Parts: sequence; C-alpha cells; structure tokens
Amino acid sequence: MTNTASTITTVVPLDQLLAAVRELRISGRWRRATDLLDAARAADARDRARLAVAAVEVALESDWFGGTSLAGERLDAAERAFKEARLDGGWDLDFLRLRHGYLRLVRVDGRFRPGPDGKDPAALTALHAAAGGLRDRAPDAVRRGWAEMYLGLVADNLLAERDRAPAHYEAALRAGESGDDLLSREALRHLGDHDHDSGDHTRALERWRRATELGARAGAVPGTLSQQMLLAVLARDAGDEAGAAALAREVARWAGAIGAATTEAQAHGFLSGADPTAPPSPSAAGR
Repeated sequence: MTNTASTITTVVPLDQLLAAVRELRISGRWRRATDLLDAARAADARDRARLAVAAVEVALESDWFGGTSLAGERLDAAERAFKEARLDGGWDLDFLRLRHGYLRLVRVDGRFRPGPDGKDPAALTALHAAAGGLRDRAPDAVRRGWAEMYLGLVADNLLAERDRAPAHYEAALRAGESGDDLLSREALRHLGDHDHDSGDHTRALERWRRATELGARAGAVPGTLSQQMLLAVLARDAGDEAGAAALAREVARWAGAIGAATTEAQAHGFLSGADPTAPPSPSAAGR
C-alpha cells in the first residue's frame, strides 16, 4: 500500500495563526513555525504582508539562537509583500531591519564579536541613528521600549559605550512592565550584566532570577536557557564551581536538543573556562 500525504483546507483567523506562530517562535520551534507560515494562504495582500513579517521574526530568532542565516532573504520577501499590498512597512518592518543589522554587526563568522574594532564606523553610526529614529516615532510605549532596548545594545555591544546603555535599559524595563514580559526580561538581563560588572552580584542575581522567571512565563525556551547561563556565572563567582558546571552542562544538553547552537556553544565555552559576561574591549579613544 502506498501512503500519500493528504491536504486539508481550513480557515483559521489570521490573528490566531500569528499567535500560534509566535509561541512556536519563542519556544525554539523555528522550522515548524516557518512551515506553518509557508503553508498559509491569504487572499488579501495586506494579510500576506503580515505573514511575511512573521516569517522575518521567526528567521531572526533562528539566526540568533540557531546560528542560521535566514533573515536577509525573508526581509527581502517581506519588502516585496508590502510593495504588492501598496503599503509602507512602517515601524515594524524598520525594526526588523534594525534587528537584522545589529545581528550582522555583532556576530562575525558565526561568533559573537562585540565592540567596534574591525567594523565599518559608518554602519555603526547608521544603526545607532536608526534605533534613535525608531524610538522617536514609535507608535506605542512598548515599541518605544524595544527601540530603547536596541539603543542600549548598540551602545553596549557595538560602540563600547557601556556607561550610556543602562539608561536605555531602564527605559525599556519601564515600557515592558506595561505588558511585555519579553521586553522586561531583556532589559533585566542586561541591567544585571552591568550590576555584575560593577561587583553588585546580589543585585545581578535578583535581576537575572527575575529575567529567568519572565522568560519562562512567556514560553521563551532558548531565551530562558541563555538566562540560566548567567546564573551559572554567578554560581562560579560565588565559588560553587560544581553547581556552575552542572547547570552549564544541562544548558548545553537542552540547547543542543532544540537546535539552539549558539547557546550550546556558549555553555561549552563556559565549561572550558570562558566568561560569557566579559565586556567588549574599549575601542580607540575618541569613539
């Protein structure tokens, strides 16, 4: 007997479909989320544009945690979809371009390489200006908070201007507290990093535990695993090398199981003695 695949055509409200895709995306099921989006058929050009935006979001998560290179092609497809719909992609598409630009500058040859050294100064300036523009024209508080988050990330990880970053993270945290757990998690993660660097490990632990809780509540599996790595850092700092190593081994095992290659590599690096919280080296004076 030959088995043939069957096809069932059904109608699903677009908002429900996109909500399901979001949950798959943040849980690390990027292939499943992409397959679902690619299988969807929308008669309205505006709806096709929304599907294309969701596909970019999935690709960016896969690129960040899974080490893939999918977002550029998906961004091009989204821009074509908006042109077909005779729409301006507006803030949301511009924000995805910002995220993609940040990822391309902060990760080189598949590795996280913070700091401005070896990078085009014009590209760094343009990315910072784009984040500022998104903040200034954000249509609501949460999206303004995400722009603030990226202003902090650019200052921290690309411009080596770490003293400027916490104010942006604090603004992002205030925005996240109005209803976006993932934004709050991201802000707390990076504020805790600054606490850690300044030697306030008690405050760092408080913030990193809260960030872990928020990520888990939102269903962000890869993000929660990456957060657990920071708790392993604090365990090592406190002299609990056995506990730190046990936690890192579990992070590596879980991350490997879901295809979160970058987090798995970070955990193995930690087990080899690397410090994932080490700040970027300051660039030349005058930057």
